[in-house]
Amino acid sequence: MSMVSEVLGIEEMSAGRRRTVAGVVNSIETLEGGGFLVRRPFPKASFSEFDPFLLLDEMGPMDLAPGEAKGAPDHPHRGFETVTYLLSGDMEHKDSRGHAGRLRSGDVQWMTAGAGVIHSEMPSREFARNGGRMHAFQL
Repeated sequence: MSMVSEVLGIEEMSAGRRRTVAGVVNSIETLEGGGFLVRRPFPKASFSEFDPFLLLDEMGPMDLAPGEAKGAPDHPHRGFETVTYLLSGDMEHKDSRGHAGRLRSGDVQWMTAGAGVIHSEMPSREFARNGGRMHAFQL
């Protein structure tokens, strides 16, 4: 059975019980940060079953030429956490509390915004200069 068939399957057996798929949620495409495209299944206006502080973004996959990589310059978060999983690419993270780090392919970052933080997520200098494949999820 293909992955699509598994995801879109009407019924599934789980511990001897039948479960049905309640629905399929299509993502919207929107620009974030410095103008990079993300796909966001939630939150969105037509999907009221979720808490507005729960989000899922997919960036990419995209192949970027030298000089094309964009990131998210300084922006605020407060009262929630983000988990970023970088499947491919090279990003630098910096925040107003003095924390900084680099995420490479396969890395995961968990950020707690707490009472408030301003941070940036930008392609590394090398990635921006050389280009490459960028693909990430953020929850």
